Amino acid sequence: MTPPAEERVAGRRILVVTLDQVTDRMAGPAIRAWEIARRLTAEGHRVVLATFGRCERQGEGFVVQHVEVDDFRALVERSEVVVVQGFVVATFPWLQTIDRHLVVDLYDPFHLESLEVDRYKPAKERDANLAFALRELTAQVARGDFFLCASHRQRDLWIGHLAAAGRINPLTYDADPTLASLIRVVPFGTSDVRPERRRHAVKGVVPGIGPDDRVLLWGGGVYNWFDPLTLVRAVDRLRETVPDVRLYFLGMKHPNPDVPEMRVATQCRELSDELGLTGTHVFFNEEWVAYEERADHLLDADVGVSCHYPHVETEFSFRTRILDYLWAGLPIVATDGDAFADLIRAEGLGRVVPAEDVEALRSALEEVLLGDREALTSAVRGVADRMTWTQVLEPLVEYCRAPYRAADADRVHAHATRRPALTPGAAARAVVHHLRVGGVRQLAAKVRWRWQTR
Repeated sequence: MTPPAEERVAGRRILVVTLDQVTDRMAGPAIRAWEIARRLTAEGHRVVLATFGRCERQGEGFVVQHVEVDDFRALVERSEVVVVQGFVVATFPWLQTIDRHLVVDLYDPFHLESLEVDRYKPAKERDANLAFALRELTAQVARGDFFLCASHRQRDLWIGHLAAAGRINPLTYDADPTLASLIRVVPFGTSDVRPERRRHAVKGVVPGIGPDDRVLLWGGGVYNWFDPLTLVRAVDRLRETVPDVRLYFLGMKHPNPDVPEMRVATQCRELSDELGLTGTHVFFNEEWVAYEERADHLLDADVGVSCHYPHVETEFSFRTRILDYLWAGLPIVATDGDAFADLIRAEGLGRVVPAEDVEALRSALEEVLLGDREALTSAVRGVADRMTWTQVLEPLVEYCRAPYRAADADRVHAHATRRPALTPGAAARAVVHHLRVGGVRQLAAKVRWRWQTR
């Protein structure tokens, strides 16, 4: 049930905000923001995609621009609907009271992610970073008119946050007991157009990988919550029965130079070297692949792999790289425990294995590489056709056709006017730590200056 809303009007002014850089080499948050902007433009809206980071890409019918901290409020005020993701709402407390329709994209549970990102840092720093993340979530949950999440598991997680924050109350419940008017599932999507090969990017191109070798693709970055070590050990065993197996890590270096290589990535390289696999059976692509070029790499693979450790981040994660596997029709071998494991099992898309089980992983990889891949590919493509951006973004498209303030908006506004502002030091530290974009120090300095001159 959707609450009463104003008459549907095409061509609304919509602002989509990301902290990530918008360039040829984009990470997940920027890709999602880009696809949201593209879909809403196709709906007839006037869309601006704004980033606080580098901006080197022209929009496809929508405006893409870098925004300075001091110019952000004016950009928001020129919009009717604002879609935000990441560490934005706590940084700009005036968002709590501004009279605009605010959509909060919660597809990335970054507070859980931070537990792994900062795992090897001093306890005091870990506590501070988690506090920054929780403060941002508190600000987002307190203000949003409409929330997006990536899976039904995540929806359960965020309903808990909303309930704890008092956002599930008689007003929101009576307006819609299903809460669908407050929070909807909007997964990461796949392209509406199937990938086409322009050139070979891996087979017969990467030294050590022949045109007929069997390629396992690790389709993204190597972060601490992933488990590439079990995969490398499995490949070491697998080469005995499948000597032409090749494991290719698609992107070791994050597109944002401010994001350092994580500890597990270093361990992965060291293990591969120790086992004598580097350059013969395990290969590392050092640069991030451009968004428009990823199809050439995906289509040179035989199987997509995703391995992770068993922890709470896994349970609520949404592995965006698996969407690329679906898009390319790749059978998938993945670790159990996340939302995609259930999908792989239910739809027959590949194999699911226990976490950190080298032999189970080796066996599953061998079975998929040497088995009936055509049947798996057909199943994968059927699921991919149901998960295109056009389809998964429909709840957001529907909201933007007739946007509304949350049923408890007046109560939220009254509470926000009593909330004390963030301190200058806290605001600056939060931005420094969490803005995963170029020029972070400069941006933090601007935020600090802004607060000091309030």
